[in-house]
Amino acid sequence: MKTGVFFHSEFANEDWPIIGNKYRNFPKVIEPLLSLEGVRLYESKPVSEALLLKVHTEAHLREVKRAWYYQGASLAVGGCVEATEKIATGEIHHALVFAVAAGHHAEPSYAWGGTYLSCTGPSVVNAREKFLLRRFAILDTDSHHGNGTRAVFRNDPDILHVCFCDEDRVEGNGTKIDVDVGYHTHDEAYLEKVRTEFFPRVRGFRPFMIFHNFGHDTCQGDYGDRGLTPNFLLRLTQEVINVAKEVCEGRYLIITHGGYLSEVAEYIFPRILEILIRA
Repeated sequence: MKTGVFFHSEFANEDWPIIGNKYRNFPKVIEPLLSLEGVRLYESKPVSEALLLKVHTEAHLREVKRAWYYQGASLAVGGCVEATEKIATGEIHHALVFAVAAGHHAEPSYAWGGTYLSCTGPSVVNAREKFLLRRFAILDTDSHHGNGTRAVFRNDPDILHVCFCDEDRVEGNGTKIDVDVGYHTHDEAYLEKVRTEFFPRVRGFRPFMIFHNFGHDTCQGDYGDRGLTPNFLLRLTQEVINVAKEVCEGRYLIITHGGYLSEVAEYIFPRILEILIRA
């Protein structure tokens, strides 16, 4: 299987909202892995405004375009869209998509929390239009509720969205689920919730692919600290990709999300890339 890494040098050159400059040493820290067979680095490209307008309102897009971080957000979304396309065509099977200023807090007309454009929304719209694909699963293990992802897909029965956050709730005829992981937890307890709340649902849902809104803000000492260790994120990746191989031929796309600790980012993402390459 082949793995794509989507990154742009601009991500390493700015102090981004909320997440700071945690990518300042990328892609250097993953360079040894990029020479391995089966992995390729792609330079993220800006997403088209026409595609963004299929998810966001004109007023919201106009406001975000005035902000200094718009170019970075556009590149992040563009990387996710392209990665989804390449998975759809079979060019790659897994993807690690680096993102700044875009992600799960971006609703159609509102955004907060350092993520101002949706990544999964445009990616799904584009995949449906170009490849006639319908069913997708979105796993969200960032520390905070993915309000934007939920708002974009709230009434879409062909999107399974399972968000591990602060309350237990089931909506949308069982396709929109929130799981309370507790204010403070530990690695095994969180993993067990993923095993019981996401894995059975995704097995029954049978999506074309799994998107993973992947925050490391849950780590000890980060701003969304829930008591987890960096190694938890490696175990989580391995277990999710094992299930992806079972339910959707291994099609799995990780989108980097919250967390500002550069030492955690530099520890986990090379190792996560190794897991994807080996899968």
